[in-house]
Amino acid sequence: MALPVRNQLIYWSIALVVLLAVLWGLGSVILPFLTGGALAYFMDPVADRLQRAGLNRAAATTLIAFLLSTIFVVIGLLVLPSLIQQSVQLVETAPAIAARLQAFLTERFPGIMDEGSVVRDTLTAIGEAIKARGGELVQRVLTSALSVINALIFIVVVPVVAFYMLLDWDRMVAKVDGWLPRDHAPVVRKLARDIDKVLAGFVRGQVTVCLILGTYYAVSLMLAGLQFGLVVGAIAGAITFIPYVGALIGGALAIGLALFQFWGHWVSIAIVIGIFALGQFLEGNIISPKLVGSSVGLHPLWLIFALTAFGSVFGFVGMLVAVPFAAMIGVLARFGIERYQQSRLYQGQEHPEARAGEED
Repeated sequence: MALPVRNQLIYWSIALVVLLAVLWGLGSVILPFLTGGALAYFMDPVADRLQRAGLNRAAATTLIAFLLSTIFVVIGLLVLPSLIQQSVQLVETAPAIAARLQAFLTERFPGIMDEGSVVRDTLTAIGEAIKARGGELVQRVLTSALSVINALIFIVVVPVVAFYMLLDWDRMVAKVDGWLPRDHAPVVRKLARDIDKVLAGFVRGQVTVCLILGTYYAVSLMLAGLQFGLVVGAIAGAITFIPYVGALIGGALAIGLALFQFWGHWVSIAIVIGIFALGQFLEGNIISPKLVGSSVGLHPLWLIFALTAFGSVFGFVGMLVAVPFAAMIGVLARFGIERYQQSRLYQGQEHPEARAGEED
């Protein structure tokens, strides 16, 4: 006989509290394992396809690990140093950008740019703050990542965790399935399939979209001559997964830097605008519909809330697990609403659907 609903709620609530406590207390420690697990989950379909092509699981995992290691080494040697250099230069150029904007406003709208005006003081303060805090932020990100995570351990642990989890993924899934309570196993399997469908559609699809758009923006903007094209491409690609916010920030940064660098050369500015407009068109009409789909089930507002809430409480680890938790809560909420609509509380005692739902 199945446990009463009240007891089930108590047990599942205890499990949730324990999980949140682990995230809170061991955030920096479990980060390499979460990252490795995310890589294994992301690459599991590739391993399955290689198995269907004739490779065994060990050979497929080894091939994937070799390819990923090669890609990371190339990025670390060729792209990362330039990205850091451009980021520092962008921070140092911020006061000059603010001064250029101030001169433009003084010429066009002299009334609002008088000495001591709010607009002028604000622009000056913003430029100086970015220069003072921006370099400190970049340095803090690099040094804190090294001190908190211990970069050497992170670099070693993540590939090892990803390799072994990818190698044993099917066995782990089968083992967890064997632990399910028998009375609820069919329902739990259905919910797990729904959660996996959401994650596969969003995480795998959206990460691929970010990589494609980030590469497109970086290469195109650098070919167009934009001074900080690599940084703009990396930022625009990285935040594409945040609905609306990514497009607004990426577009404003790209076009703003183009106006600063190419002022008076309208063709160059138009090219930068065209690059970003084309990227948004491709993302909204071709890339995202193909890779992510329209039936993912994660509403943009719910996703933004999850990222903000988990990031504020648990830091970077919280942002890493925000999307899986948002997908899980969304699936469970839809399941709960569906069961509620089949219940006597919703339909009333006179409806046969309520009695049939209760008998099931």
